[in-house]
Amino acid sequence: MKDTLVKTAGKDSMLLLTDRPPNLETPLKYFLLDYTPNNVFFVRWHLAGLPATIDKDTFRLRIGGNVMQQLALSVEDLKTKFTPYTINALCQCAGNSRSFFDPRVPGGQWKNGAMGNAKWTGVKLSDILAMAKVKSGAKEISFNGLDRPPMDSTPDFVKSLPFDLANNGEVMVAYEMNGEALPLLNGYPLKLVVPGWYATYWVGMLSDINVLTDTFNGFWMKKAYLIPKDRANGNESPDSLAKNMQPINKMDVRSIFVSPEPNDVIAASKTTDIRGVAFDGGDGIQKVEISTDGGKTWNVATLEKNLGKYAWRHWRYAFTPLQKGNYTLKVKATNINGETQPEHQWNRSGYMRNEIETLIIQVQ
Repeated sequence: MKDTLVKTAGKDSMLLLTDRPPNLETPLKYFLLDYTPNNVFFVRWHLAGLPATIDKDTFRLRIGGNVMQQLALSVEDLKTKFTPYTINALCQCAGNSRSFFDPRVPGGQWKNGAMGNAKWTGVKLSDILAMAKVKSGAKEISFNGLDRPPMDSTPDFVKSLPFDLANNGEVMVAYEMNGEALPLLNGYPLKLVVPGWYATYWVGMLSDINVLTDTFNGFWMKKAYLIPKDRANGNESPDSLAKNMQPINKMDVRSIFVSPEPNDVIAASKTTDIRGVAFDGGDGIQKVEISTDGGKTWNVATLEKNLGKYAWRHWRYAFTPLQKGNYTLKVKATNINGETQPEHQWNRSGYMRNEIETLIIQVQ
């Protein structure tokens, strides 16, 4: 099916997945940049009830629950009462690349553009919790935004994190993205940033933080966004579905091709730079390997500058095809723990795809 490109509020031409709620995919060409521009950064919402505008002056972030001091903080409070914190981190939808699963699975049929790398600036969540004076016995923290369900029967989108993770000094409440205020469609005025974890936890239009003494049992933690437990890469098979499930969490190691793109044509006997990105959940990429013969032999690609352990890592490989025809290229990344990508991966929800990527190149 041909891609549909659309422009909408604050966004340049992007691939349309759905318009209500708005879900937009970033064209691959922007992944050649270190940071994905705000005006083409992918958009993912579950609920159609999004406010068209938000008054920054009257907006308040409310912190409650198992705390000694309940808080209602303005954006200006976050900017003036706390030490600013900046981190480079990749935000990736759990269903990124779902359209490539074989056999196909239901859900938004994303290609590889449901992710983006950005420089996030805001306040450490641990600093906010310190101001609220969390009481003993805190177990989890729940997060809610201003998006609302279209019907009473639809569960509100509320996520939770273990308290120790939320309070680790890296999870943050961002008010800027790449040096600018967050775009409305990316969660203005505040967005939870959970470096190394899938974007389902990155709650946009963040408005409520609740410290809990028990496990949060909301729909989006107990029924949705589940993966097989104790299985590498969230893997299962259609004829042997896992019975023991858990909430999705840390991102797996992965690499993709960015340039050339599918259907591009390159010249024989000339060198073409094959380029892409690799990433994991924060352990760090050790190497990226390229095969130009369908996986029979592998060569090491060149890793480019390190933007931080939670950011993507660009790689490149000089390819000089000597003959015309079709070439099957493959790419796989390995992180410092020795974790790499499988030949094939599948699960019923189409989450966390990270099988070895294939690109067929036409040489003329």
